[in-house]
Amino acid sequence: MAKVKAEDIDFNDLGFDYMDLPYRYQAYWRDGKWQDAGLVEDSDIHISESSTVLHYGQSDFEGMKAYRTKNGDIQLFRPDQNAARMQRSCERLLMPKMPTDMFVDAVKQVVKANADFVPPYGNGATLYIRPIMMGVGGVIGVHPADEYLFRIFAMPVGNYFKGGLTPTNFTTSEYDRAAHKGTGQSKVGGNYAASLMPGEQAHKRGFSDCVYLDPVHHKKIEEVGSANFFGITQDNKFVTPKSPSILPSITKYSLLYLAKNELGMEAEEGDVYIDDLDRFKEAGACGTAAVISPIGGLEHNGKMHVFYSETEVGPVTRKLYDLLTGIQFGDIEGPEGWIQKVE
Repeated sequence: MAKVKAEDIDFNDLGFDYMDLPYRYQAYWRDGKWQDAGLVEDSDIHISESSTVLHYGQSDFEGMKAYRTKNGDIQLFRPDQNAARMQRSCERLLMPKMPTDMFVDAVKQVVKANADFVPPYGNGATLYIRPIMMGVGGVIGVHPADEYLFRIFAMPVGNYFKGGLTPTNFTTSEYDRAAHKGTGQSKVGGNYAASLMPGEQAHKRGFSDCVYLDPVHHKKIEEVGSANFFGITQDNKFVTPKSPSILPSITKYSLLYLAKNELGMEAEEGDVYIDDLDRFKEAGACGTAAVISPIGGLEHNGKMHVFYSETEVGPVTRKLYDLLTGIQFGDIEGPEGWIQKVE
């Protein structure tokens, strides 16, 4: 694949697609330490056919973004939280943890080296950043690798769901995204491999994605595709599910904070039963890629439940979206430590 040039990109017509940008960051873990760290240009990865990432799924990743502000600056949103979540994922898969300072510095190197590809302010587009770690080297037994490869690459993207902040419909799935005491709270590749078939089934039926219920009883909402669920109750409470098999979304916890501290709402993590959707006047999916995707309707057992509207965004969802994106793009001052500039 030929490397893309910034002048050839229409930043007002971006999808959510891979692009081969000029630079990425790479580091190896060998002999108990990180080494050979720095920017590289080769977008191909050369590893042994016996690497644990290929046979046993020993890999995890993160998703984050860089934002262009009105005055032309570039900034990151809570990158230390991505570092912390990746460290937890690495701990779960017995992989080495990259120190937070090294992680954040590596992200900034990639963004700075590819600064021409950070979309201009005003159209909602961003530079999506994908850190990934994998077990490599000569291993064939079922045990952790002796060597690891860490890499960060990036690409400009538009909205994850076509239409941006527009309500779309979802349907529940009979399949489980992750086991209750498995790797659901970790951002590991296997969780997403398990979601491919149910997601494709939902797409073929005209839905944006599927909603996963708890893997124990299939009675409580857990995740919306690869995003977290939230609902606004009839008495104006922000509620999002809590479970050991839900990925702790940085976007979700940011919205919990904003709902409570900026909008004065009661905000909580708790049970969200699929048979009790009438308690919600609005609902949405949230995550780094989607930001917020309003849920118009949710189909379950052949019946469609409509929240606020299938065509219009609810007022609370709109306020939360405007607050969050305002902070991310530098229009609103966020809580201390949420924003880091890329000099």
